[in-house]
Amino acid sequence: MIKALYNIAGTIALILAIAGIFLPLLPTTPFLLLASACYLRGSERLHRWLLTHHMIGPYLANIQSGRGIPMRAKILALVFLWVSLAVSAWLIPILWVRLLLLVPGIGTSVYLLRMKTSMPDSAS
Repeated sequence: MIKALYNIAGTIALILAIAGIFLPLLPTTPFLLLASACYLRGSERLHRWLLTHHMIGPYLANIQSGRGIPMRAKILALVFLWVSLAVSAWLIPILWVRLLLLVPGIGTSVYLLRMKTSMPDSAS
Protein backbone atom coordinates (compact mmCIF):
# COMPACT_ATOMS: atom_id res chain seq x y z
CA MET A 1 0.00 0.00 0.00
CA ILE A 2 2.82 2.43 0.90
CA LYS A 3 4.65 1.68 -2.36
CA ALA A 4 1.50 2.47 -4.33
CA LEU A 5 1.24 5.85 -2.56
CA TYR A 6 4.86 6.60 -3.43
CA ASN A 7 4.17 5.70 -7.06
CA ILE A 8 1.09 7.92 -7.16
CA ALA A 9 2.97 10.81 -5.56
CA GLY A 10 5.87 10.27 -7.98
CA THR A 11 3.55 10.30 -10.97
CA ILE A 12 1.85 13.50 -9.80
CA ALA A 13 5.28 15.10 -9.25
CA LEU A 14 6.39 13.99 -12.73
CA ILE A 15 3.25 15.46 -14.32
CA LEU A 16 3.87 18.74 -12.48
CA ALA A 17 7.52 18.70 -13.61
CA ILE A 18 6.50 18.23 -17.23
CA ALA A 19 3.92 21.00 -16.88
CA GLY A 20 6.67 23.15 -15.36
CA ILE A 21 8.58 22.94 -18.62
CA PHE A 22 5.81 24.93 -20.27
CA LEU A 23 4.37 26.94 -17.38
CA PRO A 24 6.68 29.51 -15.81
CA LEU A 25 5.09 29.39 -12.37
CA LEU A 26 5.84 25.68 -11.86
CA PRO A 27 9.44 24.73 -11.15
CA THR A 28 10.60 21.65 -13.06
CA THR A 29 13.66 20.55 -11.09
CA PRO A 30 12.15 20.16 -7.59
CA PHE A 31 9.27 18.12 -8.98
CA LEU A 32 11.67 15.89 -10.94
CA LEU A 33 13.71 15.31 -7.80
CA LEU A 34 10.55 14.52 -5.86
CA ALA A 35 9.39 12.10 -8.55
CA SER A 36 12.77 10.38 -8.48
CA ALA A 37 12.71 10.07 -4.67
CA CYS A 38 9.15 8.69 -4.72
CA TYR A 39 9.89 6.19 -7.48
CA LEU A 40 13.05 5.11 -5.64
CA ARG A 41 10.89 4.09 -2.69
CA GLY A 42 7.89 2.87 -4.67
CA SER A 43 9.06 1.14 -7.84
CA GLU A 44 12.52 0.16 -9.00
CA ARG A 45 11.17 -0.13 -12.57
CA LEU A 46 9.73 3.43 -12.61
CA HIS A 47 12.88 4.85 -11.00
CA ARG A 48 15.09 3.12 -13.59
CA TRP A 49 12.79 4.37 -16.39
CA LEU A 50 13.07 7.94 -15.10
CA LEU A 51 16.88 7.79 -14.84
CA THR A 52 17.27 6.22 -18.29
CA HIS A 53 14.78 8.48 -20.07
CA HIS A 54 16.58 10.09 -23.01
CA MET A 55 15.58 13.66 -22.07
CA ILE A 56 14.98 13.62 -18.31
CA GLY A 57 17.61 11.06 -17.29
CA PRO A 58 20.83 13.00 -17.98
CA TYR A 59 19.36 16.20 -16.52
CA LEU A 60 18.30 14.39 -13.35
CA ALA A 61 21.59 12.49 -13.07
CA ASN A 62 23.59 15.74 -13.28
CA ILE A 63 21.55 17.36 -10.53
CA GLN A 64 21.59 14.32 -8.24
CA SER A 65 25.33 13.84 -8.66
CA GLY A 66 26.00 17.50 -7.82
CA ARG A 67 27.22 18.50 -11.29
CA GLY A 68 24.40 21.05 -11.67
CA ILE A 69 22.31 22.41 -14.52
CA PRO A 70 23.80 23.20 -17.95
CA MET A 71 24.22 26.92 -18.69
CA ARG A 72 22.03 26.60 -21.80
CA ALA A 73 19.17 25.16 -19.71
CA LYS A 74 19.50 27.99 -17.18
CA ILE A 75 19.44 30.65 -19.88
CA LEU A 76 16.46 29.09 -21.68
CA ALA A 77 14.54 28.70 -18.43
CA LEU A 78 15.15 32.32 -17.43
CA VAL A 79 14.28 33.68 -20.87
CA PHE A 80 11.03 31.71 -21.10
CA LEU A 81 10.17 32.56 -17.50
CA TRP A 82 10.55 36.32 -17.88
CA VAL A 83 9.02 36.51 -21.37
CA SER A 84 5.92 34.63 -20.23
CA LEU A 85 5.67 36.70 -17.04
CA ALA A 86 6.02 39.90 -19.08
CA VAL A 87 3.27 38.79 -21.47
CA SER A 88 1.07 37.84 -18.52
CA ALA A 89 1.66 41.20 -16.87
CA TRP A 90 0.88 43.00 -20.12
CA LEU A 91 -2.41 41.11 -20.52
CA ILE A 92 -3.54 41.58 -16.90
CA PRO A 93 -4.77 45.12 -16.16
CA ILE A 94 -4.68 44.72 -12.34
CA LEU A 95 -1.58 46.31 -10.82
CA TRP A 96 -1.39 44.13 -7.69
CA VAL A 97 -1.54 40.97 -9.82
CA ARG A 98 1.25 42.31 -12.01
CA LEU A 99 3.34 42.94 -8.92
CA LEU A 100 2.47 39.50 -7.56
CA LEU A 101 3.91 37.94 -10.73
CA LEU A 102 7.31 39.20 -9.60
CA VAL A 103 7.31 36.79 -6.63
CA PRO A 104 7.63 33.51 -8.59
CA GLY A 105 9.80 35.24 -11.17
CA ILE A 106 12.35 36.45 -8.65
CA GLY A 107 12.13 33.25 -6.59
CA THR A 108 12.71 30.99 -9.59
CA SER A 109 15.49 33.21 -10.91
CA VAL A 110 17.32 33.17 -7.59
CA TYR A 111 16.88 29.38 -7.35
CA LEU A 112 18.28 28.81 -10.84
CA LEU A 113 21.14 31.26 -10.50
CA ARG A 114 22.21 29.77 -7.17
CA MET A 115 22.29 26.20 -8.53
CA LYS A 116 25.64 24.94 -9.70
CA THR A 117 26.25 25.25 -13.43
CA SER A 118 27.49 22.07 -15.10
CA MET A 119 30.34 22.33 -17.53
CA PRO A 120 30.31 20.46 -20.84
CA ASP A 121 32.61 17.44 -21.07
CA SER A 122 35.93 18.32 -22.64
CA ALA A 123 35.89 15.01 -24.59
CA SER A 124 32.72 16.01 -26.47
